[in-house]
Amino acid sequence: MSNRDSNTPNGAPPKNLVDTAAANDSFHTLSNALEAAELTHVLKDSGPYTVFAPTDAAFEKLPKGTLENWLKPENKAELISVLKYHVLPGRTSSVEVEQLTAARMMQGQSAPIRKDGDKLSIGGARITERDIASSNGVIHAIDTVIVPTKP
Repeated sequence: MSNRDSNTPNGAPPKNLVDTAAANDSFHTLSNALEAAELTHVLKDSGPYTVFAPTDAAFEKLPKGTLENWLKPENKAELISVLKYHVLPGRTSSVEVEQLTAARMMQGQSAPIRKDGDKLSIGGARITERDIASSNGVIHAIDTVIVPTKP
């Protein structure tokens, strides 16, 4: 199911990635984490990007204390790494994602992509909502926070 026009009432142009996520009731935790990591300017002012956006429920599945730890100022670099692991340079629709076996994320590592019937996943996280349009990219909601391997 596509939400391509869900944030474009009366033909208005879509919002940027950050404002689109902030307007969606499923992405409050992600929006707060982007602010804490000081990444909002990147996802507002440049692009295009494809964001595999963990829902609030995805963040709740993390082990207790993980998110709180990432949000500490001394762990900002780790938070940035995790968040950039959810961003793919370029605007990639779900149909295009289905054609990939892996995606090289902004963070630098590749995340595996799997298609099983009509289910699509990246890094082990199932894509639960596809093709949420924004002016500088697209958002695909995922049900799990994906974490890059440590170097």
